[in-house]
Amino acid sequence: MSTRDRDLRVGMVGYAFMGAAHSQAWRTVNRVYDLPARARMSLICGRDAGKVADAADRLGWEAYTTDWRDLISRDDIDVVDVCTPGDSHAEIALAALAAGKHVLCEKPLANTVQEARAMAAAAATAQAAGVRSMCGFNYRRVPAVTMMRQLIAEGRLGVIRHVRATYLQDWIVDPQFPLVWRLQKDRAGSGALGDIGAHIIDLTQYVTDQRITGVSAVTETFVRERPLSAESSGLAATADGNGAGDVSAAVDGHGPATGPVTVDDAAIFVARLDGGALATYEASRFATGRKNALRVEINGSLGSLVFDLERLNELEFYDATLPTAEQGFSRILVTEGDHPYMSAWWPPGHIIGYEHSFTHQMRDLIEAIATGADPAPSFADALQVQLVLDAVTRSAELGSSWTEVEPALTAVAV
Repeated sequence: MSTRDRDLRVGMVGYAFMGAAHSQAWRTVNRVYDLPARARMSLICGRDAGKVADAADRLGWEAYTTDWRDLISRDDIDVVDVCTPGDSHAEIALAALAAGKHVLCEKPLANTVQEARAMAAAAATAQAAGVRSMCGFNYRRVPAVTMMRQLIAEGRLGVIRHVRATYLQDWIVDPQFPLVWRLQKDRAGSGALGDIGAHIIDLTQYVTDQRITGVSAVTETFVRERPLSAESSGLAATADGNGAGDVSAAVDGHGPATGPVTVDDAAIFVARLDGGALATYEASRFATGRKNALRVEINGSLGSLVFDLERLNELEFYDATLPTAEQGFSRILVTEGDHPYMSAWWPPGHIIGYEHSFTHQMRDLIEAIATGADPAPSFADALQVQLVLDAVTRSAELGSSWTEVEPALTAVAV
């Protein structure tokens, strides 16, 4: 049997927004890329038997269970994919690593620095036994983002001076939107900061190969009370995506009950990076009209690069080394066969989309596991992002005072 006949039997915990995105990637990856092992969608897990059974059939999983401990204990599972809310990441991932399973865990890695440190330490111990782990910052796998990193590493921008990053959404602008789990700190850890801010923290550190060392931050919760949904009142479980759709629970016939929003709606901070760059970050779920608007601009001594997720097949490049008469932002259409990840897809000019970033993520993870390499971003990388999130939170609580990012216990490569 060749290595390409080897199955990596995947068990996934969670089946809603991220579960669907991951499922699409697991279904697709071996049909697109020639890999040293084959992903097999063996088992999916969710708390509601009816819903997870439907998800297994709809998403293409062979079997289902309602107990993640059952999934981890099985000998016929090699990889555990964690797509649950943040409050269960640590417990599931730690158990999976202890059982000798490879782990893919969605971002942010955990709800607290303490949990993230424990996960990074467990991953390091498991690594010595050949067990691999990776955190799912999928935007690293957008070809234009990977190319952005390559151009910066080649010195095309010279000395990096400014980093400018925003991630804007508007799905909770309506004050009648219910109190779903993403608005509860005990479930989500934080609000816009951890949900979408974590993405731009990781992405900018990845493309610049510089780490954030200190921050000054402000956060705000614009709507502090929201109607209780069936999920938030404990009556039922809902999807792990942005939608809710549950009818609010009435109390004594006097209209819907409400509960406190315990996370931030928006976070803004300035930062310094260890290579000397100055940076600004904005993450908001109250940017009316912005649906999923992630934008990053990097300014250097020799040029600038801009990435916009709503135009994810493109990069804007300003080359200041050209004669003055020829300078200006140019568009690079990142669809050529020699662009990152694109060799397996379509002819030049035929664009790809959001879901492809997850397929690329699974490709890299399968290759790493099959060849004994260490995938990135590692749990140590994700711990470093968690430490930045923690510094932002502490700074905001201290009236935006300058706050250093705590060092990780182990060396971190971005």
